[in-house]
Amino acid sequence: MTQQISKEERVKYRIEGEFCANCSAKMERMLSATEGIGETTINYAAKTVFLPLSRVVQAQDIMERIEAGVKLVPIQTKQKVATSDITVAVAKENKQRITRIIIAGALFAVGLVFEPRWKNSSWEILEYLFNLTAYFIVGYKVLAKAVRNLFRGQLFDENFLMSLATVGAITIHALPEAVAVMLFYSVGQYLEERAVNRSRHSIQALLNFRPEYANLVHQLEVIKVDPEEVQVGQQILVRPGEKVPLDGEIVNGSSFVDTSALTGESVPRKVQVGNTILAGMINTTGVLSVRVTKVFAESSVQKILDLVESASTHKASTEKFITTFARYYTPAVVVAALGIALVPPLLIGGNFQDWLYRALTILVISCPCALVISVPLGYFGGIGGASRHGILIKGANYLEALTDIRTVVFDKTGTLTEGVFQVVEISPAKGYTERELLEIAARAEAHSPHPIAKSIREKYGKDLKDSILIGLLSYEEVSGQGIRAFLSGKTVLVGKAELLEQAGISMPSLTVDKGLGTVVYISIDGDYVGQLTISDRVKADSRAAITRLNQMGMRTVMLTGDNQVVAKAVAEELALGEYHSDLMPEDKVSWLDTLSQAKRQGKVAFVGDGLNDAPVLTRADVGIAMGGLGSDAAIEAADVVIMEDQPSKLVDAIHIARYTKKIIWQNIGVALGVKLVFILLAIFGRANMWMAIFADEGVALLAIMNAMRVRWHIDEG
Repeated sequence: MTQQISKEERVKYRIEGEFCANCSAKMERMLSATEGIGETTINYAAKTVFLPLSRVVQAQDIMERIEAGVKLVPIQTKQKVATSDITVAVAKENKQRITRIIIAGALFAVGLVFEPRWKNSSWEILEYLFNLTAYFIVGYKVLAKAVRNLFRGQLFDENFLMSLATVGAITIHALPEAVAVMLFYSVGQYLEERAVNRSRHSIQALLNFRPEYANLVHQLEVIKVDPEEVQVGQQILVRPGEKVPLDGEIVNGSSFVDTSALTGESVPRKVQVGNTILAGMINTTGVLSVRVTKVFAESSVQKILDLVESASTHKASTEKFITTFARYYTPAVVVAALGIALVPPLLIGGNFQDWLYRALTILVISCPCALVISVPLGYFGGIGGASRHGILIKGANYLEALTDIRTVVFDKTGTLTEGVFQVVEISPAKGYTERELLEIAARAEAHSPHPIAKSIREKYGKDLKDSILIGLLSYEEVSGQGIRAFLSGKTVLVGKAELLEQAGISMPSLTVDKGLGTVVYISIDGDYVGQLTISDRVKADSRAAITRLNQMGMRTVMLTGDNQVVAKAVAEELALGEYHSDLMPEDKVSWLDTLSQAKRQGKVAFVGDGLNDAPVLTRADVGIAMGGLGSDAAIEAADVVIMEDQPSKLVDAIHIARYTKKIIWQNIGVALGVKLVFILLAIFGRANMWMAIFADEGVALLAIMNAMRVRWHIDEG
């Protein structure tokens, strides 16, 4: 039985050495099928993999059997020297490859001089000498891998195909073609690797906001230390121009901070004493003293880094399809090539050597790397580019799901509205003053984290210290309705009308129409004592978001626990398609299920603030948390996290997803189309190996460059 290893038990490793995308897919397949390792995904773009620590030796053996020379190296947080060593090693290897290509190219050019006019003469040996020398200079590694894989039963990889095709060409005296295929294959592999590295570095560059040090205040001096060495409660100093290394609370100073690395917003944000500041922000003006509230491993910047880098573990259906397709495509083409070489000469006659040449040309064309590389690179570019704009997408599957959204369901408070409440009216019953009513409500709501409770406490104005709360003997939150408290020997209810009605408390018949006002009713020992009206404002950005979604033909729905009057006012102001009010948390889940079942086409997305919407976020096809900056709940529960409180970024996320999918299908169409055309041309004798190598390496390179357009498009947008 294959054991499922939890994510916590896995260690992140960098994969060193040369290996292609097709080999990466084979490694994934074999690792996932191995007992004790379980489901494993290799991030080809970043060349990383998560593996159980106890199975690393076994995994190393499996990967080396597929591609000799690859090595698993645990990724340490302090790896500047190691990274430098790797860069030097890669540069040295690239220099050697270029040298081999230049020498082989020169020998190949000389070999072309000894063309057919020298055949059957003493000069013919020079043709073999120059061409075969060039062939082995650039092809010896390919040949060695092909022989090794042959003994391991791995017949259908690019090394075997290239070796079989070129050795076959040599046997029929097509020396220039054989050398050209191996030479241009080497050039193509080099350019391909450069393009992939470029894409990889661009992704790593956007993740380069990991703070390198922290200025720890220790007694009377400031010490520069690694952020991971700082503990919660310690104090750090952040000077102008420095990255904030850890999440914390400002205890001294004020400044403007650049949050673009986290949120994609270029406008600096003012911070001062008492404000929370997050790792990854850049201090631009004043000196700040910060009390650390989270260790580095739990900081916002590290969670974002982990989220973006691990996004490739969640593959889109398109990516899975291409990986599966490649497994069967190459063997099918090899069988077809064998048929082309044998069947026509036997059945319809003709030159056997001619048909063999056509078959060998088809073998060169059949390598699936263009498909296997470009699809994950496209998704990786889309996810990375979205994160640059403050939109965190947890995987390619969610990026793909965004393209199929047809219904968008919104929470109201904190999502479409500011979620910043103010008490605008106090209406006490006979026998109570406004101040008395406000104090009763504030004391009852003393422990509630709800924004409405906070607004009541702020309006009350006094610190709710032990002396004031001494009479609060019990406290209970009634889900979706309000608070039940035992205060100074009396039962106090504070919340919706339903809370009082269920307790059998009669209230005066009042018409509530306060626009965006939310009414909080209060009772003591079964008697109604008054009500508070609390206002909220619609975000300016919400109007733009709903307008754009309506223009896209989306169905827009709002689910809220507020009363019908408030819900209607918000819905009409924003031109929402429909709304449902007076909902309990479980009612929102039920409504989401209803909307999902009623959908005729497409998926349903739910957009909430990530704090109290976890059940609905997880139930939706795509759960989208708003204002996830620093919110652990949002990052855990949602599939997509929008770091700023801007609903319009949902539209940006959908556009990014659609553009990414468009590029990916372009790559699939071009790669398959070009290969099919050249295979047909080869069958009819209209394509040679020179053209075949373009159909392989040329198309792979074009697909990679096209995949990189995703990042360019997002940056320009």
